[in-house]
Amino acid sequence: MAGQLIRRESAKGEVTWLVRVFLNRDSQTGKRKYHNHTVHGNKKDAQRYLNGVLREIDLGVFVEPSAMSLSEYVDKWLKVAARPRVSPRTADGYEALLRRYILEPLGIKRLDSLKALDIQRVYGDMQMRGLSARIIRHTQSALHNALKQAVKWGMLSRNPSEYVELPKVPHKERRVLSPNEAMRFLKTANEMPYGLMFEFALITGMRPEEYLALKWSDVDFERGTVTVQRALVRHKKNWSFRDTKTSRSRRKVPLPAQLLQKLGKHKRNQFEARMKIAPVWQANDLIFCSETGTPLIIPNLTYRYFRPILEKAELPQIRLYDLRHSCATLLLMADENPKVVSERLGHSTIVLTLDTYSHVLPTMQQQATVKLEKMLYSEAGTQKEAGTQEAHRG
Repeated sequence: MAGQLIRRESAKGEVTWLVRVFLNRDSQTGKRKYHNHTVHGNKKDAQRYLNGVLREIDLGVFVEPSAMSLSEYVDKWLKVAARPRVSPRTADGYEALLRRYILEPLGIKRLDSLKALDIQRVYGDMQMRGLSARIIRHTQSALHNALKQAVKWGMLSRNPSEYVELPKVPHKERRVLSPNEAMRFLKTANEMPYGLMFEFALITGMRPEEYLALKWSDVDFERGTVTVQRALVRHKKNWSFRDTKTSRSRRKVPLPAQLLQKLGKHKRNQFEARMKIAPVWQANDLIFCSETGTPLIIPNLTYRYFRPILEKAELPQIRLYDLRHSCATLLLMADENPKVVSERLGHSTIVLTLDTYSHVLPTMQQQATVKLEKMLYSEAGTQKEAGTQEAHRG
């Protein structure tokens, strides 16, 4: 397959080159279809472009350029691909990031002319403005997903966002509750509104959106377990339930006897309160809910009820989500098997658990060394081994 280089000269004497490549015939009309592209440069520039097109055609990766702008494409992607596939909250997040950081400087560019360098400049500007590495990486994730779909749709031959360099997210040590702090937290929470819910969060290690979606039908009082099978999703002023984050997130969590007793009492108290306001009660069967049975809102919980407990117990201002991290850390410090901790948290893999809580592992390694030392080097251990060998010989 060959192409044509056609020299053109304007009335002002400007020379350009029209690169013309035959693609195929239209399946309906039978007319010949061409790829036409004007090169503003010399003949070598035009030949270089022609060679590139021919090479892509031979490799089967050539995509006919689209006149659609990046902004128009993102609108289409959100409507056709993103929103039907992900949660409304996630789709809103994609849209907000792309509109604010990508489309404002690059939206008018043609989709097919978007280069890795264009994207790299945007991320550089974001850093210069003091935006965090985490925000830049979230933006890159949204853009990468959008452009990946453009490749699948045959609108791009490759994804330019794959070739950018991203800033590293600085490691930030999580602040979790120590055993003594956790005991102080539970003691104080026992005297405060919604204290049982926060106790439940610390003991089970569930995500806030998981325990806020729990129903009484999920609790098996006889077996002493609770089943996680859905999550609460907020979308602007609306709410809904969705399936758990991953298949591993759907799990049964054993509950301590004392916590089960408190849940039983809470269920009776909730029923009595419900009877008093029966006409306005919303029967969602939620374990932890508002005074009218509606789902609770995480920011409200944090500022109105969770932080006052921390202040009263004279504890550091951790996040509500850090109760989950505290649960995992306390279990690992107690020599619990990491796989058991991973299953309790509903992590997709044990690798995620070990990476997330790697700050606990040095202590565990030291404890393991001490155990080996006692087993292999202590006099008692040596004598015990000798006695065992003597018994076998007898």
